[in-house]
Amino acid sequence: MRRSGLLAVLVLVLAGLFPASASSAEGHRAPLLAYYYQWFEPSSWQRAKTDYPRLGHYSSDDASVIRTHVDWAKSAGIDGFVVSWKSSAVNNRRLRLLLDVARARDFKVAVIYQGLDFHRRPLTTDRVAADFRLLYGSYARDPVFFRLDGKPLTVFSGTWQYSTADIARITGPVRKGMLVLATEKNAQGIRRLAHVTDGDAYYWSSVNPDTNDRHETKLREMAATAHAAHGYWMAPFAPGFDARMVGGTKSVPRDGGRTLRTEYAAAMASGPDVLGLISWNEFSENSHVEPSERQGSQSMDVLRELRGLPASATPSAPSSSAARHDPLGYWPGLLRITGCAVLLVAAVAALAWQRVIRMRKAGRT
Repeated sequence: MRRSGLLAVLVLVLAGLFPASASSAEGHRAPLLAYYYQWFEPSSWQRAKTDYPRLGHYSSDDASVIRTHVDWAKSAGIDGFVVSWKSSAVNNRRLRLLLDVARARDFKVAVIYQGLDFHRRPLTTDRVAADFRLLYGSYARDPVFFRLDGKPLTVFSGTWQYSTADIARITGPVRKGMLVLATEKNAQGIRRLAHVTDGDAYYWSSVNPDTNDRHETKLREMAATAHAAHGYWMAPFAPGFDARMVGGTKSVPRDGGRTLRTEYAAAMASGPDVLGLISWNEFSENSHVEPSERQGSQSMDVLRELRGLPASATPSAPSSSAARHDPLGYWPGLLRITGCAVLLVAAVAALAWQRVIRMRKAGRT
């Protein structure tokens, strides 16, 4: 083998040891965040559920569950969670836990503020304003927070229930250092709040793309409106929907993953700044992609396909610190490194042997 050939081998070996990042390999793609809920107690699973997590009837205080959620999500191409929150002792504790787990696993977190109560009534403006100040002062400055153009991302759920003046009172004190996206349901609503928010994150989980012929057009219109106002657009997509056990009337079948593919394509066609997957674990509305008893890991498999990742089994919870940062498992990475090291040693030995041969030839002449 000629020296140039051996140098090429060395380059390939080093490339195997230190592969290019996903972003450089795939080019630009919209980041994907999944809506995440931390309201679960073991008793929560006894109400209005037709499916249950593979992890069992878990509590949102269980750090091992959150670690597994993050590892699973990363393995499917999800870049972060948008966690549902409003200030309370329980919610604050669980938000801190999620931030700690995400920080240790190179994962991102954003927050969707729940501006409506259990009966879908708006919280008081003073309460919401105080919570947003707390969010900005105590949580959003954490480097683990997902950012757009350097600013941490938050979403204000229920903005359509507040006057423009009230939204301005809430967002004004924090927007200098933190993004606040509205959750308006149409282009008119986005225009109404364009000067007091930073764009829109439409939470649309119940659309049936097979029967709604304006689905993709509506997303494009809303995106164009947000961008025309120099705001950000977070496009929604879901794997299916069924909220009949919590008072809803709609049911959108998953259709073997086709619904997820169709809604993802429509969201991408709108030119999003961020993709909003509805949801990681909304089991009451059956929009979850978290591996479950009835759905298995089908949605995870489809997400890997959509995000251009290799197909693989959904990983189990890591069993050692060595596996924590490799959602595909510890041993494949170890074997890859070992194989590359063997090739590196072989290439260096071949170069040394070629030098010995040249010296012998030179000695004979």
